[in-house]
Amino acid sequence: MNKNKIKKKHSLVSLLFAETIGLMILTTMGCGFHLREITEVPKEFKTIILNSSDPYGPLTQFIRQELRLNRVIILDDSQRTDLPTLRIAGSSQRTNPVSVFQDGVKAENQLSLTVSAEILIPGSGIYPIQVTVFRSFLDNPLMTLPKEAENEILTKEMMKQAAKKLIRQFTKVHEDLLKDSKKPLTDIKPKVTVK
Repeated sequence: MNKNKIKKKHSLVSLLFAETIGLMILTTMGCGFHLREITEVPKEFKTIILNSSDPYGPLTQFIRQELRLNRVIILDDSQRTDLPTLRIAGSSQRTNPVSVFQDGVKAENQLSLTVSAEILIPGSGIYPIQVTVFRSFLDNPLMTLPKEAENEILTKEMMKQAAKKLIRQFTKVHEDLLKDSKKPLTDIKPKVTVK
């Protein structure tokens, strides 16, 4: 008799657990929840040519990785003129002091990475894109080697984040394309019929 009660209790707990999981899944699907790692890339940019002055550099590799993660087909054929081209124009880094110790030595720095790119869309023109990523870090003048290693890790993380932000800009470029195609047709002259 006790075994039957235990089995019933176990099956009831399993059923409640399954219903709770199902309800959580339906709730997240219904509210428009999406994973942040993947950006919804417009269909016009699902096949793209990637052009960079440093094709094997870390920034280009992170951008390439992010494009693949978002299921974008990357072609290396720069002769094709029927596909959009993402050109990585370059990147720049700056370090600005955020706070100082009482003796005037820098205590905390802010590292900024700016990536400039442009999307060339056949028949529509060039759309410039610029993204900037910031990170703050403590600057201890007594620890030179760990500071350089920390800067290298921070720079790689910032490049990854900049690549994600760059791919998210595809949606904005797509919206600009749609706005350009819906401009009012003021140049159209009415037809004149002569009798």
